[in-house]
Amino acid sequence: MGKDARHRIGILGAGNIFGRYVEGLREFPGLELVRVADVDTARAERAAAEHSIPFWGDGAALLGDDRVDVIVNITPPRLHAATVRAALDAGKHVYVEKPLATDVEDGAALLAAALASGRLLGSAPDTFLGSAGQTARHAVDAGLIGEPVGVSAFVRSSRVETWHPDPRGFFGPGGGPVMDMGPYYLAAMINCLGPVRTVAAASRVGAAVRRVTSPDRVVDEVAVEVPTHASAVLTFDSGVIGTVLMSFDVWDTDLPRIEIYGTEGTLSLPNPNFFDGDVRVKRHEDAEWRTLAPVVELFGAPDSPEQLRRGLGVNDLTEALDGRPLRTDPRFAFHTLEVLTGIEASQGQGVLAIESTCERPAPRY
Repeated sequence: MGKDARHRIGILGAGNIFGRYVEGLREFPGLELVRVADVDTARAERAAAEHSIPFWGDGAALLGDDRVDVIVNITPPRLHAATVRAALDAGKHVYVEKPLATDVEDGAALLAAALASGRLLGSAPDTFLGSAGQTARHAVDAGLIGEPVGVSAFVRSSRVETWHPDPRGFFGPGGGPVMDMGPYYLAAMINCLGPVRTVAAASRVGAAVRRVTSPDRVVDEVAVEVPTHASAVLTFDSGVIGTVLMSFDVWDTDLPRIEIYGTEGTLSLPNPNFFDGDVRVKRHEDAEWRTLAPVVELFGAPDSPEQLRRGLGVNDLTEALDGRPLRTDPRFAFHTLEVLTGIEASQGQGVLAIESTCERPAPRY
């Protein structure tokens, strides 16, 4: 174990975002990355060599490694339920990429498994822990825009087919704009405004086949299996009304990412897929927008590749092991999951009530 490290980390999955986690985790001296595992052990071996990780192998080797006390699970979403359960059963604490699971039943089972295991389970997204999410939360709590009345969120395409070598998972079960990008936006809104009570939505498929143009692509086209354009109305417990558009078909737009409308002004949030960026406010009496000073330290330089790093949520989970609040609480992730699946399920069904709830995560400021 490293001189300053308190927790030893193993990563399950050596795919496209593996390097982002390695880079981000190494920002925290209390964390030591000791093993990488993948179903393709050759890929795990290459990842270990590239990033100077001492041990590598398959999932079974990771679960059986007593050197590892926290597993970071970045397997594809369809594998989350089984792999998280196996890690908890092996006595590991787990931080899993979003979404927690691909359906409510599996998500509920993971909550029960975590409770029974006595181990901590945390889940992405963690970007709301960054300076932008925390500054927006502080502004709302301080009454800077008065009483929140409404919120809008616009998820535009990440153009995944242009940069991901194998984007099939983004257009299959557990993918689509709602389950892929929606968690970042919904987590940001719940962080500021609290849990959601009802949802009503409509959705459709845009282009049924997507041409893959990534230079290192392994497929040339992808057949779309899930809706790629959805529009929803959310009612929050607080009474705030949300208008949400989530789409892989909106490639270009001048719409904002997230805006919160209050009785005394408007708050504008940057892309919630990133940790940092300008949070702006314009009160009714203001002639111009003004940018708020960050209330916590930046995780990375805004508008730079540092915003692609991941790891703040993993550090949050390990701090919870040391007695601090778990802000990436699985109940928060499960509530997010139920709302997102509700957007998909409410097509043609009218207004759906959301059965779960959650507390707003404890602020970092």
